[in-house]
Amino acid sequence: MNPSTQPVEILSAERIAERVTNLAKQINQFYQGREILLVSILDGAIIFTADLLRQLRIPTQLDCMRISSYGSSTSPESAPQITGSLKSDLRGKHVLLVDDILDTGNTLQRACEEIKSHHPDSIKTCVFLDKAERRTNHFQADWVGFSIPNEFVVGYGLDFDGHYRELPYLGKLPS
Repeated sequence: MNPSTQPVEILSAERIAERVTNLAKQINQFYQGREILLVSILDGAIIFTADLLRQLRIPTQLDCMRISSYGSSTSPESAPQITGSLKSDLRGKHVLLVDDILDTGNTLQRACEEIKSHHPDSIKTCVFLDKAERRTNHFQADWVGFSIPNEFVVGYGLDFDGHYRELPYLGKLPS
């Protein structure tokens, strides 16, 4: 795929911003009166996390976790590997795990297992996209930005071989 190829827009920047605002309102309400540790799964969730974080009105700390699941493929690898661990002490914290896309469920399941091993008070999940058709386990996110069909998408932090993350919209690469 030529990185200069422009993806076809399927979710506009405006529609994304509106949904992120609504998600932040729900999260603010749910965690009212509590502090959270927001854990972003890098690299894909960085833009979604930043936009969401700016709209949270509750005390929030931030940490990041790096998990390899796609490489340079359009299909996730079978066993996600944690390649960058957390700096924060999770014991007794309310953790909000944020990821870009929930498809097979393997990455978020692996991340939750890792977080649980550090004894937080609670773990909730928020994903920008849910691709339920691809689920290979029963994992469900607590908050979902958008449900999408089983198509490979780029933009708003999601990439193809390192390209297209910078797009303000979500797009589909032409066939």
